[in-house]
Amino acid sequence: MGALRTPDMKVICPTAPNMPVTMNGGFRLNSWFDLKSISISDPEDEEGIKKATRYVHELIQGEMKSGITSNRIMLGGFSQGGALALYAGLTFAEPLAGVMALSCWLPLHKSFPSVRKCPDTVPVLQCHGDCDPIVFYKFGQLSSSVLKSFMKNSHFQTYQGLGHSSCDAELSDMKVGSKEEGNILQV
Repeated sequence: MGALRTPDMKVICPTAPNMPVTMNGGFRLNSWFDLKSISISDPEDEEGIKKATRYVHELIQGEMKSGITSNRIMLGGFSQGGALALYAGLTFAEPLAGVMALSCWLPLHKSFPSVRKCPDTVPVLQCHGDCDPIVFYKFGQLSSSVLKSFMKNSHFQTYQGLGHSSCDAELSDMKVGSKEEGNILQV
């Protein structure tokens, strides 16, 4: 985040709670919600996703109470954090500055667009490596297709040869995509 931060920007990076994760053999790790599998068709932890979303919404509302307008707050995250940033941003009623979602998918995608509360003009930047062995590139592409069906300002950026990580080009694209005087809430 240091590469993105400007002197007038506040960055908040909350840590996911420690919990048992099904994909991890039930062993505990920091996770926003349970992952049963990384598959677009398998059941998802709807209760956990919504609980984590309430937490992110509370963080946003806390920043708004301190005087920052919602349209100056940007959500961002990587992998599961990116998935949470997407879901939380799309289900927040006030207009945000945008959502940056890296190497992730849209959770509970079948519930959209009916659960969308944000204006359809909120900018969404999805970044994904085409060699991602964890969150497959096709899941990012499918999520992008869903987003483009109800969001007017959704962009999907591919990084050739990139696995489940980030690169300098991605960081540069994120910096261009963030507002100069915005705030990033990375989950």
